[in-house]
Amino acid sequence: MTPAELSRTVRHAVCRAVEDGALRVDAPRDVKVERPRPGGRGDYATGIALRLARQAGRPAVEVAAELGHRIAAAPGIAAVDITGPGFLNITLEPDTQQRLARDVLERGEKYGWTDLTGVVEEITYRADVRAAVIADALRRIRLSQGTQSRTLCEGAADPGWTRLGVRIEAEHAHGRPRTDVAPVPAADDAATLLRRLGVDAARWGLLAAAAHDRPLTDHPTAHEPTAHEPTAHDRPLTDHPTAHEPPTHRPPTGPSPTGPSPASTPARPADRRSATTHPRATAHTPHPLLLQHERNPLFRVRYAHARARALSRNAAQLGFAGSPDEHVDAPALTAAVGGHPAVLADVARLGAPDRLARHLEVTADALLSFQSSAQHSVLPVGDEKPSAAHRSRLALAEAAGTVLAGGLSLLGISAPDHL
Repeated sequence: MTPAELSRTVRHAVCRAVEDGALRVDAPRDVKVERPRPGGRGDYATGIALRLARQAGRPAVEVAAELGHRIAAAPGIAAVDITGPGFLNITLEPDTQQRLARDVLERGEKYGWTDLTGVVEEITYRADVRAAVIADALRRIRLSQGTQSRTLCEGAADPGWTRLGVRIEAEHAHGRPRTDVAPVPAADDAATLLRRLGVDAARWGLLAAAAHDRPLTDHPTAHEPTAHEPTAHDRPLTDHPTAHEPPTHRPPTGPSPTGPSPASTPARPADRRSATTHPRATAHTPHPLLLQHERNPLFRVRYAHARARALSRNAAQLGFAGSPDEHVDAPALTAAVGGHPAVLADVARLGAPDRLARHLEVTADALLSFQSSAQHSVLPVGDEKPSAAHRSRLALAEAAGTVLAGGLSLLGISAPDHL
């Protein structure tokens, strides 16, 4: 944990104490942390309690006590001691980020998995393609959390679902006490989705939206242009900066090579109502889920994974490999990688694979920003020799790539090493 990250941790503790009603103060805009003086305790010290005591109308030692247990509960903090008139002396856990990267790289795509519990459950789903794909994803994710599942279709299963990676285990499961998976259905059947999108884009489109929302396969979304809006073919990426878009290594634009060519798909008769209320891609407008474009979240996630793999290949050519030897100042990426197990547990508990899709987007954006930042040069530049910093940055990037690959696999989507 860097001094900047520790400063944010202490400030968050103050904010939580204010929100809980434990302190009546204005939250400071910044908190100073510094190395303790000779003879002091811990790795860092702060006088924030002394600073807030007068405003709180309480002794600094009491303010320090209110903040101390909240700081101690934060990840990466080993201990917090109160010394003197109210100084907080903070001891950090050793190598927190390094241990995280090692754990991910050692466990591979099964990072975040738990041991089998022996519990076997049934997942009942409505007889439509979206429900079948969601049930299949839940079966995979719950297995990662130690629970084996058997999926039951309420009606007749479409054999075409198997081409989308669905394992059909039982049909006509009527009379069940409840239907576990009954999302807003997709407009198209499996055969149509496969023809229009291919397996990966179809599964992402069916899974990435919340169950109560229409799937991304059906209609324009925030990532998708309308029939009257120019597409990525008409506007370059440089015209569409986003908060997460890295300054270099921009994803190329164009139709995805992994999906079917829209131009080769026969045009379907136009439907007047759908053309005006829910315009779709045409032969001249590829479906947004097939575009190699920053606005396509599926492409962004897979591109970030491919970038991580490319960094590993390039490092090998330069004669070094990733190794978490020292701390890397990358709080967003570290939090995304470290939060992956909790996300899997939440998805399994809530039955919401869209949450995993959103987590993969967050991880991908953090990785792309990290690896393209001048501050975090993963590979040596010019005559620079590989250092512990390069090895540590590469290890963190590889850990993020592993999280992306594992998450996509649980959604039933491929993670190519090259894009």
